[in-house]
Amino acid sequence: MQFQLTPEYLELLRKAIGTNDLKFIMEQLKELHPPDIAEIFNELDLEESKYLYKQLDESEAGKVLVEMEDDKREKFLASLTSREIAEHIDNMASDDAADVIAELPDSVQDEVLSHMEDSEQASDIVGLMNYDENTAGGLMATELVRVHVTDSVRLCVRELRKQAEEVKNIYTIYVVDDGNKLLGLLSLKSLLTTSLSAKVKDVYNPDIISVKTNTPAEEAAKIMEKYDLVVLPVVDSLGKLVGRITIDDIVDVIREEETEDVQKMGGMEALDEPYMSIPFLGMIKKRVGWLTLLFIGESFTATAMGFFEGEIKKAAVLATFIPLIISSGGNTGSQVSTLIIRALSLGEITISEWLNIVRKEIKVGLALGIALGVLGFLRVAIWSSFTDIYGPHWKLIGICIGVALMGVVLWGNLMGSLFPIILKRLGLDPAVSSAPFVATMVDVTGLIIYFTVASIMLRGIIL
Repeated sequence: MQFQLTPEYLELLRKAIGTNDLKFIMEQLKELHPPDIAEIFNELDLEESKYLYKQLDESEAGKVLVEMEDDKREKFLASLTSREIAEHIDNMASDDAADVIAELPDSVQDEVLSHMEDSEQASDIVGLMNYDENTAGGLMATELVRVHVTDSVRLCVRELRKQAEEVKNIYTIYVVDDGNKLLGLLSLKSLLTTSLSAKVKDVYNPDIISVKTNTPAEEAAKIMEKYDLVVLPVVDSLGKLVGRITIDDIVDVIREEETEDVQKMGGMEALDEPYMSIPFLGMIKKRVGWLTLLFIGESFTATAMGFFEGEIKKAAVLATFIPLIISSGGNTGSQVSTLIIRALSLGEITISEWLNIVRKEIKVGLALGIALGVLGFLRVAIWSSFTDIYGPHWKLIGICIGVALMGVVLWGNLMGSLFPIILKRLGLDPAVSSAPFVATMVDVTGLIIYFTVASIMLRGIIL
């Protein structure tokens, strides 16, 4: 049953902590998974968390520490000594341990590593910290099960039992040669159904997918998604096996990438901390830059309107349709830019297909423009049945609005589809072509299209 943290449950737990009711506390902890306990820790104050943490066994404590929110974990670790942190690190997987230690001040990092009992693990952690966190090397764990290609299956089983104590989840067994070069894999199913006297070289699968330590984390995520992998081996530049990435790490990468893209598409810099952890000035800094840029962009709307000031004075009725015109173009551009950004992110399209995309979006934009253009004309026609606001030339005004809408929507659709592709081609993140940015750009150009159409179609009649 899924755990749900309620205010009532939290109050009971706080009361038990206050009265030192260890029996109740231990009963509760025994029923909960590490992520559930971490969720509780996130709501408790520091002293309550420390009290509860002491009641956990060593293996459980490390898992809870990893699952805590970043800001809560940072405060919690700051309250511990270097030796205490080292004790908890000893019971973590190498990738989790590296992530936790990386959050500590440099001086504390050295102290913690010096206190670790397992010097080999400490060395692995130092090695992992040298990799960029956004690469496969920064994601991988060094714990895995490997066997030599010349071993027998019997020896392989023994090695599996021996190494399994250090490996949290065993998904597969990796086969290497004398130089630790990755040759293939041996599935657990093959191990169970093969004679113990057989040789690994006769039963292993050489068809294996791997990534290098410098492979971008996002690319590694796409590979695992494409091939439905739950674990992905990582090799160095010489092809030597150095670690593995598990599906739980990739889920985190996907979530972070999607969160970053959504934030950028909202017209702001991506947050590098949880929302509630961002300080006031930090939030202002993340948002003010894009807002300023969008403000400057929108200011050109006033410039464009000033250029057509004469037309507006002669036919004030045109001004009433400005919000309709520019919002239709902006909404269309925002729609298609979101579609294109997502398709690029998922690998559904590539920049080499830009011409096909343009052809498709011209057709789509034209169809959408005609649909909205008809609605624009009907809007004028229906209003003219009840009022004479548009005068005797309401049909021509309606046609003008319809044609302008068709042009603006077509233009907005084309710009919204092309802009992310252009940014991708320039090596920039397409997500920065956010909906607000595309809408702002189309607002300005949409006005120019609108008044150009109006000046041509209505000249000599109402202008």
